[in-house]
Amino acid sequence: MTSTTFTLEFPYRRSVGPVVGAFLTGLREQTILGVRAGDGRVVCPPLEYDPRTGQGCDDLVEVGPGGTVHEWAWVVEPRPKHPLDRPFAWVLVQLDGADTTMLHALDAGSPDAVHRGLRVRPRWRTERTGHITDVECFEPDA
Repeated sequence: MTSTTFTLEFPYRRSVGPVVGAFLTGLREQTILGVRAGDGRVVCPPLEYDPRTGQGCDDLVEVGPGGTVHEWAWVVEPRPKHPLDRPFAWVLVQLDGADTTMLHALDAGSPDAVHRGLRVRPRWRTERTGHITDVECFEPDA
């Protein structure tokens, strides 16, 4: 029997382009952007192409920063690469002005504090770099 050890990698770089690049730049400036699709829907996070029609999208619009929780799942024991080091919820949040939801973490303290329809707002990192983690997490809008 012969065996070998190897590391499987997918080393590649992707340019973000004008739409995703603008979204990431906006995050660095504490602004969340979506993109208007051909039928008027606002998609956030923005995509270069309408997921329904495949048409190009480049009409950027500001959304949020607040939003509403649509779905959620509670994480009892966070793993080392999770965004928070204490129990939290993954949520699908629809930001004000957007017609789609985005996945992010919610720091709510306990599962009893989370429900569909919960109003939330982003908690911004002090030092932002133009990455989705510039929104540290969402938190209930008191």
